[in-house]
Amino acid sequence: MTAEPASLAAREAVRDTLAAYTHAGDRYRLDDLAALFTEDGVLEIRGREPARGRAAIVAALTAPGGESRTTRFFVRHFVTNVWFEELTVDVARVASYFAVLTPSGLDHWGRYRDELVPVGDRWLFRHRRVTVDAAAPDSSVPAELLR
Repeated sequence: MTAEPASLAAREAVRDTLAAYTHAGDRYRLDDLAALFTEDGVLEIRGREPARGRAAIVAALTAPGGESRTTRFFVRHFVTNVWFEELTVDVARVASYFAVLTPSGLDHWGRYRDELVPVGDRWLFRHRRVTVDAAAPDSSVPAELLR
């Protein structure tokens, strides 16, 4: 696609999905986050088995024991350098970086590699690959994610 109105609209719809994922994750609204994936969408976090389908994505992101976050704890994901590697009417392949802040400060950071497809009037993740590049010494990020 070129910089025509349809291309610009698709880019904004993709960016909206990226932002909606971040906001849902920060609020621990896992059903809302999973709804941003296609029915058979895949969330692949390096160091873990890929989660395929919305229910599996929710299960993969649910805190151990099913606990929810306390109201005092916050997480803020920041996504930057969104780069459209490919954009057609059928698929968007996007690369971006993320950094995560918690009450302790910068917690961990890494990369997203995404494939999104149009579904109705939205663009949804068909595949999201998450790579955690590094973490602060006091981060709660599990060691298996830092390999």
